[in-house]
Amino acid sequence: MEYLTAIWQSIILGTVQGLTEFLPVSSSGHLALLHRILGADFGGNTLFFDIMLHVGTLIAVVAVLWRDILDLFKKPFKTLLILIVATIPAGVVGLLFNGWIEDVTNGPYGVVILSCCFAVTAVLLLVAEHVAKKRQEAQPFGWKHGICMGLMQAVALFPGISRSGSTIAAGVLSGAERKSVAHFSFLMSIPVILGSALVSGIDVVKQPEIVTSIGGSGFVGIAVGVVFAAVSGFFAVKFMLRVIEKANYKWFSLYLALLAVTCLSLYAAGVIV
Repeated sequence: MEYLTAIWQSIILGTVQGLTEFLPVSSSGHLALLHRILGADFGGNTLFFDIMLHVGTLIAVVAVLWRDILDLFKKPFKTLLILIVATIPAGVVGLLFNGWIEDVTNGPYGVVILSCCFAVTAVLLLVAEHVAKKRQEAQPFGWKHGICMGLMQAVALFPGISRSGSTIAAGVLSGAERKSVAHFSFLMSIPVILGSALVSGIDVVKQPEIVTSIGGSGFVGIAVGVVFAAVSGFFAVKFMLRVIEKANYKWFSLYLALLAVTCLSLYAAGVIV
């Protein structure tokens, strides 16, 4: 029974992670919410589990954008250099404040904070859609756009602020061409996920009890979750590359606004704590 519970919880969490990592609705926010609803803690190591799900989405983005990844290493390496610089803000914020962000999100007012962050993402997407459809001519992607996207990726470490949504909005609002923004946003996820996985790996080496506390059912759940995250993420990337070019984000904004209101209502009613 323990194994079955771990498997069905992982299927749900993995699928949601894969879809929401690339749809502009915040994967971390949805995972934090689902952990509360499902009571899935995987031996008290939800952060380790979530990072492994992100590895599944890493597989998805590499499978879709492998040509773009290879192009990074062609001279004059401009996009690669922009990507490196754009990754620095999230790396610094993650190292300094990741523990605090996790404590705040898991605290007594975590649902309220999540709801507010969902609402912020909804507004960002609406503004970006309005600007994109009004703009007559977009600029070729460059340093300014990459840095703006990098700064927003750091803000998106807060669960509920969509990484893809906020970075795409930043790229569009800074004047870049939408297709380039979409590809760069997804490429930006690669070093962040690799960095998170590296930090998690170091923690495991330093604290082997993290692994032993997960248990057999937990490891089965993690494996299942990674597979479902990779498969659902693959289709989500394909879908979003088409949606972004059309600058049609209003339905995602509506969904996030309704989700924020619903979460606050359930929190006020004591259904979600």
